[in-house]
Amino acid sequence: MSQLSSTRTGTRAAPSVIEASRTPTIGAPVSAEPGRVLPIIEMAVLIIAAVAPLTLQNYMTVYATRVLILCLFALSFDLVWGYAGILSLGQSLFFGMAGYGVALLSRDFHIASLFAVVPLGALIGLVAALLLAGFLLLGRHTSSVVFVSLGSMTGAYAADRLARGSYYLGGQNGIPSIQSMSIGSYTLNEGPGFYYLALIILIVVYLLSRFLLRSQFGLALAGLRENEQRIAFFGYKVQHLKAIIFAIGGAIAGIAGSLYAFHEGFVWTTILGVVMSTQVVLYVLFGGSGTLIGAVIGTAIVEGLSFWLSDNYRDIWPIILGLLLLLVILFRPLGLISLVLGERERVGTFRPSPKEIRDAAS
Repeated sequence: MSQLSSTRTGTRAAPSVIEASRTPTIGAPVSAEPGRVLPIIEMAVLIIAAVAPLTLQNYMTVYATRVLILCLFALSFDLVWGYAGILSLGQSLFFGMAGYGVALLSRDFHIASLFAVVPLGALIGLVAALLLAGFLLLGRHTSSVVFVSLGSMTGAYAADRLARGSYYLGGQNGIPSIQSMSIGSYTLNEGPGFYYLALIILIVVYLLSRFLLRSQFGLALAGLRENEQRIAFFGYKVQHLKAIIFAIGGAIAGIAGSLYAFHEGFVWTTILGVVMSTQVVLYVLFGGSGTLIGAVIGTAIVEGLSFWLSDNYRDIWPIILGLLLLLVILFRPLGLISLVLGERERVGTFRPSPKEIRDAAS
């Protein structure tokens, strides 16, 4: 990641990496000890997700597809907050803008191909995140956590109000009757087909995110979250790192928003607003931030509990769910993933590779 760093004159990149590796930080290491629990958790979640449509009724498969898309949305937030420490309370802005964008393309230009919808959704989320990052993160002065949090939340709120008052965007009713997504000549409707499409995209994004976080860039993000001043001392442009991961998170949220629009068949203002942003924060808090798989597990459990409680305790289910979330946050601040994932494996062991040691010694 030499392109992302601007080291001081006379400072070599290798010593900075080695120095950073001496201080354990929460995140993905460049060279981590082989985990014993995390791969098992990931494989178990994958197997359950792969066989779920074979055991679920059709309406539950439709609901499970929605959960997978929300897992993708939660991943985008976990990258931004769990690894870079940027509390984006307006993550729904990118999710909703992509949803509205592809819905308009479907309504006005009859574009519904998977190979157009998903890239366009990612592009909308990426551009929106870059524009917001330019205002919140790339100013002349370093932005505070509160400024970024409230600024992103204000952006989501403003987009929500704009959509509610826009006749072109459907106002309060949103944009209904979005045509079905297509793959070539095949029309993709709700059910196992859409489920496995969402699962494949989730797996691909998850693996790419894992690869990114185990790179030099991921180590810089880990250090950024734990000690921003030290990362700046090593010569990294801190605000640029934040803007990059913020944009990547926006692109992933955009992919999720585009899938969500075509799966649900309509878009409405709620997916743009603060409620959706708060929801994704709860997903990641419940499962465990800074682990990726925690965001997936948290989303699945929260959505599953919501479905079951609303069906059996219709009058008081939000209260019960709120109490459960509060108990987890109080007694397991690292999320449910901390019940099975030890602190050493979650944090990782940071050390230079043998080649880096030889280069530093020479």
